[in-house]
Amino acid sequence: MAEWAGASSLRQVVLASPRSFCAGVERAIAVVEQALRQHGPPVYVRKQIVHNARVVADLQARGAIFVDELDEVPAGGLTVFSAHGVAPAVRREAVERGLPVIDATCPLVAKVHAEARRFTGRGDTVLLIGHAGHEETEGTLGEAPARIRLVPDPAAAETVPVDDPDRVSYLVQTTLATDEVAGVVDALRRRFPALTGPGSDDICYATTNRQRAVTEVAARADVVLVVGSDNSSNSRRLVEVAERAGARAYLIDDVSRVDLRWLAGAGTVGVSAGASAPPALVDEVVAALTGLGAREVSEHTTTVEDVAFTLPKEVRQP
Repeated sequence: MAEWAGASSLRQVVLASPRSFCAGVERAIAVVEQALRQHGPPVYVRKQIVHNARVVADLQARGAIFVDELDEVPAGGLTVFSAHGVAPAVRREAVERGLPVIDATCPLVAKVHAEARRFTGRGDTVLLIGHAGHEETEGTLGEAPARIRLVPDPAAAETVPVDDPDRVSYLVQTTLATDEVAGVVDALRRRFPALTGPGSDDICYATTNRQRAVTEVAARADVVLVVGSDNSSNSRRLVEVAERAGARAYLIDDVSRVDLRWLAGAGTVGVSAGASAPPALVDEVVAALTGLGAREVSEHTTTVEDVAFTLPKEVRQP
């Protein structure tokens, strides 16, 4: 009861927009749904199709089987590559085993892979700004393991070895925070004046848009709740961005993870969601907050997204 009483100061909910699904996530989920519809279960998916527990559970209920590696897929099993992309070695393994494959890699991640091939092909050492262990960075590193080096932070930028300081380029994991990347790039430029980068920003439009929206909402809110799974890089970055904007911020998988103590004394709560989080999860959070007494729910929109990606030919409707 004391926790409920502490949360009774809540008056307003401000929704950050854009939020939730991006075009790449919608495409990846649609790939699995169409594969199940056209071929029937099981459909095997290497890694999580997108980093969200609700999405994975829903697709599992329909007959998708998620595996860590291809050796878990039986002979002939229809296989989907996740939105995060895969290394060439994984593609070769699928070919060698004769597995039918549908590639759900986000086109913006595929762009980074193409840049990695182009930069290393001309003799550059490529410095990939990203987080170790993330599936996207592992896939990009796999394009040329001997010529691509991971740089997770400015400290690493000061020591990363290169073959020729006059032939160095950089690439960026698509889900990082813009200011986080800027600090690493600045450190790299100080060491390597000849450093070159991609022709257009690697950080995807959806990541940038959601970070801008949550920054503005955080400036108005006492607390910001970001809906997204713990392994979602872009969702974690939204929490960090909100904190840097001055709000207390928390990452929640769903409404059951809200701790009422977080809301004690808060008059305005901001709500956003990572690009892999279903809109329904946000609706559930808003319903709970209005149940706690929020009288006003408003939307703060920084931009309207109209991006859509075509499905792979294997599941495209005729």
